[in-house]
Amino acid sequence: MSTDSITLTGLRVNAHHGVFDFERENGQDFIIDVTVWLDLRKAASGDDLAQTVHYGELAVAVTDAVAENPVDLIETVAERVAGVALGFAAVERARVTLHKPQAPIPVFFEDVAVQIERTRADYPHADASSGAEASE
Repeated sequence: MSTDSITLTGLRVNAHHGVFDFERENGQDFIIDVTVWLDLRKAASGDDLAQTVHYGELAVAVTDAVAENPVDLIETVAERVAGVALGFAAVERARVTLHKPQAPIPVFFEDVAVQIERTRADYPHADASSGAEASE
């Protein structure tokens, strides 16, 4: 497995995930950090975008996945994002950290987040040819 990676940090999406009705109605900001591991040698040696992941397209796919289809748990959203990232052909492994800084917690806090790491083996049905969402 490759040790090369691309990281997107601080992608911000207003979405309507949460257990409580007011979270679904009002929405709140979610912040996403995504690291994908892939072999970057061919891309670097040939200066070829087709041999890597277009990080702009990855950013749009990730934020779209977070913005749509509200669910109760950020764990579910993180899993969705991992599936999207692994839908890009070059990606071997993905780490997703999903932050919910406005979570309804009754004590002072700065952030709450879940972090998951998945490989292509975790998504055997993934369509790695397009970058389309691999699982929902």
